[in-house]
Amino acid sequence: MKSFDAIVIGAGQAGPFLAARMIEKGMKVALIERKFLGGTCVNAGCMPTKTLVASARAAHVARNGATYGVTIPGEIAIDMKVVRARAETVTMNARNGLIGWLTGMEGITVIYGHARFEDPKTVSVNGETLTAPRIFLNVGARPVIPELSGVNDIDYLTSTSIIHLDTLPRHLAVIGGSYIGLEFAQMYRRFGAEVSVIEHGPKLASREDEDISDAIADVLRSEGIDIHTGVSDIAFARSSDGITVATDSARIDASHVLIATGRKPNTDDLGLDAAGVITDKHGYITVDDKLATNVEGIWALGDCNGHGAFTHTSYNDFEIAAANLLDGDDRNLSSRIPAYALYIDPPLGRVGMTEKQARASGRKIMISTRPMSRVGRANERGETKGFMKVIADAETKKILGAAILGIEGDEVIHGIIDAMNAGTTYPALQWSVPIHPTVSELIPTLLGDLKPV
Repeated sequence: MKSFDAIVIGAGQAGPFLAARMIEKGMKVALIERKFLGGTCVNAGCMPTKTLVASARAAHVARNGATYGVTIPGEIAIDMKVVRARAETVTMNARNGLIGWLTGMEGITVIYGHARFEDPKTVSVNGETLTAPRIFLNVGARPVIPELSGVNDIDYLTSTSIIHLDTLPRHLAVIGGSYIGLEFAQMYRRFGAEVSVIEHGPKLASREDEDISDAIADVLRSEGIDIHTGVSDIAFARSSDGITVATDSARIDASHVLIATGRKPNTDDLGLDAAGVITDKHGYITVDDKLATNVEGIWALGDCNGHGAFTHTSYNDFEIAAANLLDGDDRNLSSRIPAYALYIDPPLGRVGMTEKQARASGRKIMISTRPMSRVGRANERGETKGFMKVIADAETKKILGAAILGIEGDEVIHGIIDAMNAGTTYPALQWSVPIHPTVSELIPTLLGDLKPV
C-alpha cells in the first residue's frame, strides 16, 4: 500500500490546481485520471467546442461579407477536416501543457486508471492500493442518453463524439433544446448542414425567462434552423440514407442525430458505498457549504457535486477548498453568484436571478430592458439582434440579476458580475464613465431606466 498526504481523483479544472497548491505546502499527492488530463473543458467541452464555434462564425461572416462591402467570389466552402484538426490542435496544446506542468512538479504522482474506494481512506487503481487522510473527488460528468424508442438501434452522436466529425452532416437532428444542443445546432447550420432542434419542453433554454428564450429561438430561426418544441414522443429508425426521427408532430429525415439532453455525474462506478459517501437521487455527491461530503476527509469538487456544471464553477470549487484547507480562510459555496454564458452568436451572458426567480422571491423589484438595436456599437458592427435586461431590488438598490443577449454579451455581463460580487448598488454604477463606442457603455443607461414592477 502506498501512502500520500492527499489523493485527487479526476483531473478536471479543480483537481490539478488543488494538487499543485498542496504540493506547494510540501504535501505528497497522488492525482488519478482515468482518461485525459484537463477533464471535459479541455478535451470535450469549452476548448474544442468554442474553437468550432469560431470556425462557424468565420463561415457566417464570409457569407455575409457583401453586407460590409466585402465581396468574395464564388461560394464559401467548408473543409471539415481542417475545422476538426484546428479544434484538435487547440485541445492537444492545452492537454500537453497541463501534462508538462504537472509532471514537472516534485511531490506529485500522476496515475492513469480507474479509481475505486476500498474504504473511506483507501482507493485501488490498476491493482495498486493507495491511502491518504484527504481524498478529493473531481470526476466530472458525461452525456446522459434518455430511453427513447429506437435510440439503441441508431448510431447517435453526443457532445463528446460530435467534435470528432470530419465530414458535414446532410441533416443534423439535435435532440434537446438547451445550451449544448443550441450551440451545436447553430454551428452546424453555419457549416452548411440542415438542422432541426427537437425539444420536449415548451421553450428553448428552459432555465431562461420567456422573453430570452423567445429571442434565442428567433436568432436560430433567422438562420434557417427548424425548431420543434413541446414534443412529447420521439422515436428513431434507420433509413436507407440515414435516420428517421418521428415525433408526435413531425417526421425528420436526418443523416445524423445528436443527443443533447443533459449530463450525469461520473459517480456510479467509484465504489462510493464502500466509503459511505452519500449521493442524491441523480447521482450527485452531497456536499456542505465547504464542499465536504458526509464522510470526514472526503470532498467533492466540480460537476460531480451538482453545484454548477461549468469550468469556472469547478475552478471556484478549487479556490474554496484551497482557501479553507490551506490558507486558513473561511470561504463558502453559498456565497457564489451564479453566472454563465450560452455561446450561440450573438451570445447570452447571464448572472444572478432571472425575472421569474426574482418575482418568486417576494422582493419588490425593478426591471429595465433595452434592445441591442439601440446600441451604437451593435449598429456599427451590423449585429443588432437581442437585448439587455437587468433586475434590481427596489429597497436595497442591489442588482439581483441580468441577461445580455447580443453582440459581446458574454463579455459585457462581467461589468455586472463584478458589481454584484462587490455588493455595489446600481445608482453607484450610473455614475461610471464608460468608453465609447462599446457595448458596455449602455450599462449605466440600462440601469437608469429601471422601473418598479
